[in-house]
Amino acid sequence: MLVREAMPSDAAGLAELIQQVENTSQYMLWEPGERNIQPDQQQRMMERIQGEDNSTILVAEQDDRLMGYLFAIGGKPKKTKHSAYLVIGIHQDYRGKGVGSLLFNELNQWAAHHHIRRLELTVVSRNEPGLALYKKMGFDIEGTKKESLFINGEYVDEYYMSKIFQQKD
Repeated sequence: MLVREAMPSDAAGLAELIQQVENTSQYMLWEPGERNIQPDQQQRMMERIQGEDNSTILVAEQDDRLMGYLFAIGGKPKKTKHSAYLVIGIHQDYRGKGVGSLLFNELNQWAAHHHIRRLELTVVSRNEPGLALYKKMGFDIEGTKKESLFINGEYVDEYYMSKIFQQKD
């Protein structure tokens, strides 16, 4: 499996993968059918992100098919340019098979080369596989967003998580 930065030619495949992930995971923000991502919209968004020095989109690919993605969206104000907010999604057939670890390992290298000191994300408190992955990759829980989401008829909490890279002397 190859992990690399996304290219504009990935727009259609990435849009399709995002839809697939949203349709098969109860923990993504968007519910099945709640939004319809068009390849041209995806390409414009990718071009905007890739034009920012502190943002990237990584994809995991096997046999010319995208299996996972990791968006790192860098802060806009000068005070937050050192940080990036993350969104990860993995095709249902590849969850629990190391794709997330590969994406995060590549992200760590990218972050080191782009002067990113802080990575942050939110995760549904009940998402045990996600929590396990993030903890394994060095993220810590910073706090709890109480009843921040409404999933399957009930309010659920999310955790704020972060990973801080230490400066090298």
